[in-house]
Parts: sequence; C-alpha cells; structure tokens
Amino acid sequence: MIVTGAERREQITAEISERTGITEAMIERLVHAFYDKVRADAVLAPVFDARIADWEPHLAQMCAFWSSVALMSGRYHGTPMVKHMPLPVDAAHFDRWLDLFEATAREICPPAAAAHFVERARRIAASLELGIANGQGVLLGVGERFRRIETGASR
Repeated sequence: MIVTGAERREQITAEISERTGITEAMIERLVHAFYDKVRADAVLAPVFDARIADWEPHLAQMCAFWSSVALMSGRYHGTPMVKHMPLPVDAAHFDRWLDLFEATAREICPPAAAAHFVERARRIAASLELGIANGQGVLLGVGERFRRIETGASR
C-alpha cells in the first residue's frame, strides 16, 4: 500500500497527539495565554508593541506555527528567521521569552505536553538567537550568548 505525504503527516500528528496529549485546542490555549503574558511583560511588550497593531492575525499565525512545530501538522508556511532578524533583541529577550513560555506551558499543559513544547521552544530560541547574532556579524562559539551593546553587537 502506498501512503501519501498527507496521510503520513496525519499519522505522525496522531502519534504525537496520542503520546503527548497535545491538541489544536491546547495549542490555542497555550498561545493565547503566553501572548497575554508577553503583552504585559516589561522586557518583551515593547518589542511586540512596536510591530503588532492587530493581534488576532498574529495569534492565528502563532497557533499555526506551534501546530506545525508540536504536531508536525504542516499548517505554518512562514519564515520565522526572516521575521526575527531585524528585531532589536538578544539573549536577555530570548531568556525572558523562554521563562514566560515554559511557565505558561506548565500551567496550561499536562507534563508530557509541556515537556514537548518546552524542548522545541528551547531549540527555536537558540536557533533564532544564533541567526540574529550572525545577521549582526557576530559568530557565536559553543555556549556563547548574543548580547547587544549601545554601539553595536557583541558576544
């Protein structure tokens, strides 16, 4: 029997959902609760406020993103690195983002689901931080973090 790509994707999504308990409804609750915290956060809110006027499209896109990341659903078709490259962020922003995300995942999700989300969030944050550093001409070594300074970028 030949299995199509779409059928295989559905199987993978079902397997992940069965193993972790993650559903689209859980993703929506997580995304909305997380961004409620982001919008109230002294470190992250200014970054988002400067770029997002209408939150509903952003939240819908983030639900699609996390569906693709967590459930391999294929719903997201964007370019996260391109979107994040011009942002004035560094390690402190990614640390805060992870703190809020991990706390929210643990509040909203059962342990297996929270662990699944958090592991992926950590990879995403590390990848984005590395990409932003590279975009600023900073090549980070293993274990180094990207820190912006007033006059430019640094390690």
